Amino acid sequence: MKHFFILPATLLISTFGFSQQKDPDTVSKPQEVLEEVLVRAIRVDADSPVTHSNIDEKELEKRNLGQDLPFMLNYLPSVVSTSDAGAGVGYTSFRVRGSDASRINVTLNGIPFNDAESQGSFFVNLPDFTSSVQNLQLQRGVGTSTNGSGAFGASLNLLTDAVSEEAYGEISNSFGSFNTRRHNLKFSTGLLNNRVEFAGRLSTIASDGYIDRASSNLKSYFLQASYVDDNTLIKAIAFGGQEVTYQSWNGIDKETLEEDRTFNSAGMFTDAQGNIRFHDNEVDDYKQDHYQLHWNQRYNNNWSSNLGLNYTYGRGFFEQYREDDRFSTYGLEPLEIGGETIDRTDLIRRRWLDNDFYVINANATYKKNTLEVTSGAFYSHYKGDHFGEVIWARFASDSEIRERYYFSDASKDELTVFSKATYRINNQWQLFVDLQGRFINYKTGGITSDIVPIDVDENFGFFNPKMGVTYQMDKSNQLFAYFGRAHREPTRNDFEEGISTPEKLNDYELGYRFTSEKFKLNSNIYYMDYKDQLVLSGELNDVGAALRTTSGNSYRLGLEIDAEIVLSQQWSLRPNLALSSNKNRDFVASVDGSLRELGTTKISFSPDVVASNMLVYQPVPNLQLSFLAKYVGEQFMGNIDSKASILDSFFINDLNVYYELENIPVFKSVVFSGLVNNLFDVKYVSNGYFFTYEDDFSNPGTVTTIEGAGYYPQAGINFLAGVTLKF
Repeated sequence: MKHFFILPATLLISTFGFSQQKDPDTVSKPQEVLEEVLVRAIRVDADSPVTHSNIDEKELEKRNLGQDLPFMLNYLPSVVSTSDAGAGVGYTSFRVRGSDASRINVTLNGIPFNDAESQGSFFVNLPDFTSSVQNLQLQRGVGTSTNGSGAFGASLNLLTDAVSEEAYGEISNSFGSFNTRRHNLKFSTGLLNNRVEFAGRLSTIASDGYIDRASSNLKSYFLQASYVDDNTLIKAIAFGGQEVTYQSWNGIDKETLEEDRTFNSAGMFTDAQGNIRFHDNEVDDYKQDHYQLHWNQRYNNNWSSNLGLNYTYGRGFFEQYREDDRFSTYGLEPLEIGGETIDRTDLIRRRWLDNDFYVINANATYKKNTLEVTSGAFYSHYKGDHFGEVIWARFASDSEIRERYYFSDASKDELTVFSKATYRINNQWQLFVDLQGRFINYKTGGITSDIVPIDVDENFGFFNPKMGVTYQMDKSNQLFAYFGRAHREPTRNDFEEGISTPEKLNDYELGYRFTSEKFKLNSNIYYMDYKDQLVLSGELNDVGAALRTTSGNSYRLGLEIDAEIVLSQQWSLRPNLALSSNKNRDFVASVDGSLRELGTTKISFSPDVVASNMLVYQPVPNLQLSFLAKYVGEQFMGNIDSKASILDSFFINDLNVYYELENIPVFKSVVFSGLVNNLFDVKYVSNGYFFTYEDDFSNPGTVTTIEGAGYYPQAGINFLAGVTLKF
């Protein structure tokens, strides 16, 4: 089961929705101090030597019709998004620079969202979270120091809703293909007595999915209470969700892809009459609740601080119908019935994950003239229980109701300390230094879901320096250079596969930025040099989680370009292009019964070309039409350059329409929005898997490596349309 939950306490940094202009000669408002502290602790500004992209709530709103947040990121440079159910609702994920979600650091208000054990991030656990995001920043590469697991491809920082000065309410409804519908309610009291605000959101999303039975039933909430005075800002936030999704992680083979693209084998079994049937509750059922408290204090014009506390509680299971399973797998004794020994049975099992995550975080910022320094410490404690139970069996043997057939507990403690400084030497030169230490202990014991003993007690200590320089050539032209080092500890699955070596990354970036009234350009080249990188092997375990293998020495070399071009008052372009070479230098794999050094091979799931474009037409201020294009080049799903592992390139286009009707009775405004995905009905696949096994039966005396692949097809042309009432 792909789950996690997190909760660091960190600074809440955001603009909090205040629109007043800040006079540089006056004292900042406390909410503005909070924004500055958080930006310095987790984010970077426009002049930073870190490669990054920003999206604000206005842009998110235009395409936010129920699809998961990874699809909101799809048109950023080097991003590839995918969906198990094929239409962006349910289990979704994204990759950046070829790195999957387990290698992308995600924080919510500075709080790590990646699961402590799997290091993955599963937005299905927070349905409709985009509706509570004020803005986000995606840093590509190592980036700046953040909380939680190291960024090995990118880091994504999400800031939740700002404090609103004015009261408001919103009711939003959207409908679309595959019986998809989303309903949400948002409100704010505004600042009561200029001090207190209460706000919240309730959401429900449901979809049948493009893939057979890949349905989603999702519910979520977001509540916050804020207190503001001249020097203090306190925010208490509670948010969470429940997801029930029918499993669709099996994928399909190439023959089925050509004949029946939507086929889903999950839950399939044969009844006593020989008929093919599907278990109606082959679902993933998980709940996750996050509780955050942030206290931000301004002491004077130079000093400010943040103290944060956080707790996240996650619990849930996935259910599977198992046909003709062995008794021994579940610790059951064989039965004697009518003189026949019964040692196999059909059964239904549930695999559970219950976990708690606690965090305390403290940061302080000093700012004076040309120097700004932010230092802080972060501590988290994770506790998770993994267990399985059989809830029904055709032959129950000597089992008890809800008896656990495996159990494993785990704990993870992390302490992070950091200090970062920005020093502006003069009007042209700016220096950036960021030093971080991470100290981790991970323990787990008991029996895994594969009924194998596990006993891990590992300590890791990492020093992650980062530094950069920015040179402002003139008003329009800027150069920057950056170096960053990152380390990552293995995941639980890695330990189960016998991998205990941490990864190391040295990231080198060189960039150029140009800014004028009608043209903006961001460009950079990067070289990411890895030691013991854990690349995706292409294979999946029995619950659809990707397995990894150590590649030794490897690298990613690339060029990224994105621009914003104003063609006229009505027309604008926002293209981006990423070209890269991603190679294992000395890859070793088992081929035909023996280990072979394959030398230089391509890293899995790392296309050489990723490009996108937004063509925006705004004939009047309240109407916007956007034509969106995305191209993803050919990629390998394994690391041995096998033709059988090739995932074909694809080129898709979407159409987005947004219109706001203002100055009408009753409502402040009414917003109409629509999204046509895959406008030209392209049959494409954005994700898959590749596996090998060795056959020594068909040709006695020899061992032959057999290769196979699976695919996750995405939906053809489909649409979403919505109406939002604002008052």
